[in-house]
Amino acid sequence: MQNQDTHSKVIGYLLWIFGFMGAHRFYYGRPLTGTLWFFTLGLFFIGWIIDLFLIPGMDDAADTRYEAGSIDYNLSWIFLTFLGIFGVHRFYMGKVVTGIIYLLTAGLFGLGILYDFWTLNGQITEKNRLA
Repeated sequence: MQNQDTHSKVIGYLLWIFGFMGAHRFYYGRPLTGTLWFFTLGLFFIGWIIDLFLIPGMDDAADTRYEAGSIDYNLSWIFLTFLGIFGVHRFYMGKVVTGIIYLLTAGLFGLGILYDFWTLNGQITEKNRLA
């Protein structure tokens, strides 16, 4: 079975810049440690610096774990990270109703965005399998 490149090291390092908030860990499908990084500022910046060297391994693991398809993980994560409050990532995935709800409620008052940080990779994999 060929390894598909579902996640990008470039995007991973871009999100690592904001990694003391856990963005890159969520991106690579590690929501528990992403949440830990969020509440501890990247384990007091020490874990954040160590992650600089761990990103290639996290990228390889994500490429193996998630299924490629018509919905691009990288674009979805960029939309969620920078425009999630407007629901752009939801519109992109074809979830128009929840996209409108996010647009009108500031990402369902922020809780929807947190939910999507935890589950976006799984949502995309599910959509890609159905396509």
